[in-house]
Amino acid sequence: MPQPVEIIKPHFLIAEDDYVSRKAIGLMLQKADFEIDFAEDGLKAVEMWESGEYDLILMDIQMPRMNGFEATAAIRDKERTRGGHTPIIALTAHALKEDKDKCLNAGMNAFISKPIDFARTLLVIRETLRDKAEMQV
Repeated sequence: MPQPVEIIKPHFLIAEDDYVSRKAIGLMLQKADFEIDFAEDGLKAVEMWESGEYDLILMDIQMPRMNGFEATAAIRDKERTRGGHTPIIALTAHALKEDKDKCLNAGMNAFISKPIDFARTLLVIRETLRDKAEMQV
């Protein structure tokens, strides 16, 4: 008799200080069958990343205690020591090319502007996960 196959859901960390945005993004990702955890600020995101295994982080830029740029820098610095690479997608209300470039130059892998377009967000997530898988081959 064939053994049952365990389906592994991608596990995401959403770093977002706004409750309504957290709920909306969370519902979207749950409907897409992703497992999610939430951090309300950048410092909490770094702490959760250190103690968990995440396939991807959605990182708001403007958060209390530690902003998205600082949190990304902390994660990238720790990755240099421990190895690995967790893709980080920036979430920001700023949609200018300079804003996107600043996020990518800060070590983020992709960029999503607010308000969130769910179809576009899922496309960016899938592309980012595909890129991560190709890097591991």
